[in-house]
Formats: sequence, C-alpha cells, structure tokens
Amino acid sequence: MHTVKPNSSTRPPVRPAERFLVFGAPQIEDAEIEEVVATLRSGWLGKGPRVAAFEESFAAYKRAEHPLALNSCTAALHLSLLASGIGPGDEVITTAMTFCATVNSIIHTGATPVLCDVDPVTLNIDPDAIRDRITDKTRAILVVHFAGRACEMDAIEALARDHDLRIIEDCAHAIETTYKGRPAGTIGDFGCFSFYATKNVATGEGGMLLSKYAHDAERAKTLSLHGMTRDAWKRFAAEGYRHYQVVEPGFKYNMMDIQAAIGIHQLARVDNNWERRLQVWRRYDQELADLPIDLPASPGGESRHGLHLYTIRLREDAGLSRDAFLQRMTAEGIGTGVHYLAIPEHPVYQERLGWRPEDYPNAMHFGRDTASLPLSARLTDSDVADVIEATRRALGAS
Repeated sequence: MHTVKPNSSTRPPVRPAERFLVFGAPQIEDAEIEEVVATLRSGWLGKGPRVAAFEESFAAYKRAEHPLALNSCTAALHLSLLASGIGPGDEVITTAMTFCATVNSIIHTGATPVLCDVDPVTLNIDPDAIRDRITDKTRAILVVHFAGRACEMDAIEALARDHDLRIIEDCAHAIETTYKGRPAGTIGDFGCFSFYATKNVATGEGGMLLSKYAHDAERAKTLSLHGMTRDAWKRFAAEGYRHYQVVEPGFKYNMMDIQAAIGIHQLARVDNNWERRLQVWRRYDQELADLPIDLPASPGGESRHGLHLYTIRLREDAGLSRDAFLQRMTAEGIGTGVHYLAIPEHPVYQERLGWRPEDYPNAMHFGRDTASLPLSARLTDSDVADVIEATRRALGAS
C-alpha cells in the first residue's frame, strides 16, 4: 500500500503565487498581436477578409471543403444537427464522457440525447454500446475524439451505413488528429472544432464547422448569420451594398476578423506545437511512471493523437482522492484541470433525463478519479520540471 506523505508545512511551494502556472494558457506570439493590431486599424472588425483567409487555411490543413468559421464549437455542433434536419422526436447517440456542450447542442434542437459508456482505456465512445442503443428514432451518432485520440471510426461508420445515420464529429480536442490517415472532422458528415483559449489553436473564443456536402454547408452558413442570404462581408464589400433576405430564423454564430487574425498564425504553428507537446508527453510518461497513478494510453499506432489532454488517474493505492490531489497541486503553484465529470453526474440531466452515473461505470469512475496536467507548447523545460516535481510532492513521492 502506497503511503502518502503529507505536504511539508515548512517547505515552500514548487512555484510561488506570483508564478502560478495557469492550466491551458495559450502560446501567443508577436505575429498574432501584430495581425490583431492591423485588423483594428483596417476598420473591418466583424466577419470579413481575415475570416475568409482563416477558413481557407483551415480547410487546406484538414484536406477538406466547405469550412465555416463560427464563434464556438458549440455553435458548430448545433448547426450540424440542424442542417441534418434533427429535431423533436429524434434521438442522437453520444458519449457520457464529454463537455456539457455536446449534450446541450442536442437538447437545443428539441431532440433527445442518448448516452453510451466509454472504452476504459481510450475513453472514447464504445461502438458496441452504440449498437445497443440504436432505435427507430435514432438519426445521428455524435462522437467525441476525447483528449485528441480518434474514435474507432470504421466500426462507427459501419453502424451509420447499416442504419442510415448521420455522423457528427466533435473535434474540440482533435485539430491535429487523424484516423488511419484520414483527418478527424472529415470522416463523418460534419466536423466541429474549438478554438477556445485552452485549445491547441486558440482564438479566445471561436469554432469551425466542416461539412462533407455542399447543401449541408449552405444551410449551416445561412443559419449561422440570422438566416440571411448574404453575410456582412458580401453586403458591405467594395463592390457596393447588396440587399439580403431572411429565409429562415437563424442565429448569430459567425466568427469575427479579430478572432481570425489570431487563428491564422496559431494554425501556421500547429504542427510545430504538436511536436513540442509530444516532447512534454514523453517526459511525463518517463518521470511519472513510478507513481500510484495510471498514465494515459500511449498515443502510438496508425492514427495520430492530437495530444490535447494529458490525463492521470489516481489509483486506490495513491492514498488520496482526486480532489485532494487537485488542492495539493494548487498549493504547489500548478494549475490542473478535470476532463470531465461524466455527463450523468450533473443535476440538470438527472432531473430532466433521468440519467444515473452508475449506468455508465467507466465514465463515472474516470470522471471521479482523473486530473489533467498542463500540456501546452508554451511550457518551458523548467515549467515541465515544476509540474513533475509538484505531482510527485502531491503524491508523497518527493
């Protein structure tokens, strides 16, 4: 039995308060700052030429067509469901281990989310569980490539073909991810991406929707800006004002040029940043291997892991709870995260949908026992050493 030593009351923290290591802080360089300043000086702050350039660059990176830059991944999820014709009376199958936006986007269409448990190793949705939950009301499967690891898309595609279902990929963690050489977000009918401040490409807030089919992309684009037939970039361009028509009630989901100005340069460094995170991942693997924790599954294999989250799971012989571990890491000056409490843990879904955590045991146990360590291209070797030392101290190994 591993015995945890209490943190020394006299020993100073690994990092003092003024040097607290913020979890998920983005790497912002001069190129982004200069592009934002140029955008402000241009007078075009809303959706305009930089959004168009960012869409083009992102589509090229993903080897995809029909990109649509939005204000969040949540917007992308919502639009993909609406463009699929999903609404009241329909069911959408998704994972119990995800952020609430995945489920909320289904609820906002009026459809019913149906949860599946996850594989205990990959933490991705279990295709066998999907098969068991398909009914005559099922219209789509919404997969989440958790932490950047691709789901088993061959099996999921086969289920979708057999039952005439649409596939929506939640790629909030998976910009760089591939599955057997196919870019995540281009395998299903839609790919939904996040550029939130903690993501591998960060614009503060922001998202992207990739659509496989042109008619879906056109519907999503119309819905993304009030249901108008022309966006502001076309209405107010140098060619002169053009009238628009509202063809259905839409939403205000578009990205603006200030965000895209950041994203253009973030995307240009995406693969170099991935390489740096791989270095950090491997160092964690090496220097934390002797601790009473389960490390994340190896990112090796024929698919490329996006390396978005480095999740450690406290074993019983760790001698302390996950939340106690989080408190100790904070006291040592290191920010950590929880990704995630299983969806059925949240009161609103228990009350509205009758979900119980124990019905999804893999997701429940993982969500209660796991913490995410900092994993960012911004981390210096010294930062990584501090995370390792703080982790060892928190677990009484240093």
